[in-house]
Amino acid sequence: MNEHKHNYNMKINCLLALALSASSLAAQDAVIRVDAGKVENKITPYLYGACMEDVNHEIYGGLYDQKIFGESFEEPVSMDNFIGFTRCEGVWKLQDGQLSVQAHPGAKLVYDDTQLSDGTVGVDLKFTNGTSSSNNAGLLLRVGEYGGGADNFDGYEVSLFADGKRLLLGKHLHNWQELKTTPVDVDPMQWNRMEVKLDGDELVILLNDCEVLRFEDRDTGLRNGKVAFRNWGADVSYRSLTIGSNTPVKLLTKATPQVSGMWDAFADLTAAAVYKQIADKPFHGRYAQEIEYLVGTGKVGIANRSLNRWGISVRQGEKKTGSLYLKGKAEVRVALQSVDGEKEYAVQCIRANAGDWKKYTFELTPDKTDENARLAIYLEEKGRIQVDMVTLMNGADRQFCGLPLRNDIGQAMVDQGLRFLRYGGTMVNAPEYRFKKMIGDRAERPPYKGHWYTYSTNGFGIEDFLHFCEKAGFMPAYAVNVEESAQDMADMIEYLNGSVDTKWGKKRAENGHPEPYGLKYLEIGNEEVIWGDIEADYQHYIDRFNDIYEAVHAKDPEVQFIHSAWWRPESPNMEKVFKALDGKAAYWDYHPWTDDLGSHVNIDRELTDMKAKFLKWNPKTSMRCAIFEENGNLHNVQRAIVHATVQNVVRRHGDFILTTCAANALQPYLQNDNGWDQGQIFFTSGQVWGMPTFYAQQMSSAHHHPLRLWSETVGELDMTATTNEARDEVILHVVNTSSEVRETQVSLSGFIPKGNMEIYTLSGELNDENLPDTPTWILPKATWKQAPGSDFTYSFPGYSYTIVVLKK
Repeated sequence: MNEHKHNYNMKINCLLALALSASSLAAQDAVIRVDAGKVENKITPYLYGACMEDVNHEIYGGLYDQKIFGESFEEPVSMDNFIGFTRCEGVWKLQDGQLSVQAHPGAKLVYDDTQLSDGTVGVDLKFTNGTSSSNNAGLLLRVGEYGGGADNFDGYEVSLFADGKRLLLGKHLHNWQELKTTPVDVDPMQWNRMEVKLDGDELVILLNDCEVLRFEDRDTGLRNGKVAFRNWGADVSYRSLTIGSNTPVKLLTKATPQVSGMWDAFADLTAAAVYKQIADKPFHGRYAQEIEYLVGTGKVGIANRSLNRWGISVRQGEKKTGSLYLKGKAEVRVALQSVDGEKEYAVQCIRANAGDWKKYTFELTPDKTDENARLAIYLEEKGRIQVDMVTLMNGADRQFCGLPLRNDIGQAMVDQGLRFLRYGGTMVNAPEYRFKKMIGDRAERPPYKGHWYTYSTNGFGIEDFLHFCEKAGFMPAYAVNVEESAQDMADMIEYLNGSVDTKWGKKRAENGHPEPYGLKYLEIGNEEVIWGDIEADYQHYIDRFNDIYEAVHAKDPEVQFIHSAWWRPESPNMEKVFKALDGKAAYWDYHPWTDDLGSHVNIDRELTDMKAKFLKWNPKTSMRCAIFEENGNLHNVQRAIVHATVQNVVRRHGDFILTTCAANALQPYLQNDNGWDQGQIFFTSGQVWGMPTFYAQQMSSAHHHPLRLWSETVGELDMTATTNEARDEVILHVVNTSSEVRETQVSLSGFIPKGNMEIYTLSGELNDENLPDTPTWILPKATWKQAPGSDFTYSFPGYSYTIVVLKK
């Protein structure tokens, strides 16, 4: 401690008039005082929440147990097969020397034939569709360790934005870091020449022969690697790629089977086949897949390796069940195989003999364990068959409570101690996101153009979410699209909450759930008018909210509504929204950013301001706040510490806050489609583990008490104290956001602890996280010490969240 800080703390401690000598105060970094006889407020029981949506494949490829990614063959035919390149997602085409790629959240085409350290890389690019100004495309440099997933690589990114107004330089080390963004002014629909000069730590970027950005990156291990094309949400074309010379790289392709993009065709060398994506009367969606065995011997077919082609986890003796729809006459074999098809772990023969679509089921029990298996559908003799809507799931012993959900993921969410789960986010803003398309037989639910994934499925929808929460013991809330019709929303609430005597309640019972769900919380929209402070758009939201509210409220007046108008504290539109919805909406959804260690200070300020504004606009209002998304870009120790401080903020605000939901609940390892690298639970095809935020949530939930006590801190600690109804236990939630150990004098009044003092601590370096090979690297550590009485000293580690349990 420096002399200035030492003297400052001495003065503060004297003013507090603690019963300590000046010499003992001089040794302390902080002071905590708690009055166990003074209750400040009640604390929401739903403090321990999470937000889940199908972003980064939390659901489709994650919680939903469907192993087949691309189940109904909606994805376009793979693409041209480029010689010397590796495709990492995206639909890439070559025509007249121009390379084009469809809009995608982070598709890459990596040039494998050259390793580049220093030199110049150039390319012409132009955007071929009017797209959002947030979308971009460009080059990746010094690329290594790459695969499917937007941030699943190491390397530099140089991208031009689709409006032609900005150019960015970023760095990926299996994450995303913006290094510099600079303004430019070009026509994005015309060819623009981008060049990057690499010289050691320095990168110089030219646009149409003019230098626009220069940056020196001294903190890097990126010294050598490949060159790649990349797009982010944009339709874009490229030409004239040059690497170290003025001679363009030749782009050559070879013939590729016409197979839907998430599937791979295979054929033995002695067999010939034709593959077609069929649009004529498919069973499901717009397309089906046709396989025709022309001549020869051996196997011809298609294979699926699940999300990102990571492989399907199969274990010896553990049954998998599935189904598929077939049209035509042929002997079709369905098998679990090794990734190369050389080993077959289980196979079943299906004799298809139908002129129209027919469902067939199968069971496969592998005789080997393989975490990187595939499902193959193939013919062994001449014939033609069409395939659609393929499903593969675990056996009941690996599913959650009898639902088609992964048990390991569902159980991890339960073990986390969640008490509230919100299902919503930008996915609900997709125009085709509609409740009535999400119920009934999954094979009959239409696919739709999703916000995060173009070829989204309705295999997991709102009712499936509610069923999961029912089994898991979570209080559910979900969001609906604001453009849903009032009548459809009235039918929805009757379906979910109505008796079996009602039209839609009867449909629910027919679909397998006789008892009403008893939905309590319903959100209308998500982050509405986030795009700008536009009065007309706020008015449109108000009108849509009111239509849905009236329809739902007439059916079930017990439902509580959350509105999602984007909170702008200084905008006069906030008062307009409040007065229009006061008395109807019970809560205003607020989404703070929670990456920075000091985030809680601003969040506390904004919540205080929000409450004051509500009371100013209507002193008798009952409208409160729900934090349905704590957002950020991190999932490490830093994010865990910030989450703990946000929970302290919510404790201080008492019943003004319904819940705080950390986003996102789940995330596949090395998969990040949007920059929100913030999952609490990570998973692969066969492994699930918690990140530091998972454990911070688990710690706080396991030590919930409903009453907040008066407390005060001096020094760099954030703290709340809680107690139970019996007042026989006091719990301190202490967060140290600094790197230094804080030796702290703790003083309790009205409470004398006895027996053991329990201490649970989560700490580490800010960037620490848990990885597949070290899934328990960051864990809470528990210690027990003899309670030292009502005054004691404790040292709180740097960058830590500590719970101290004191009992009478």
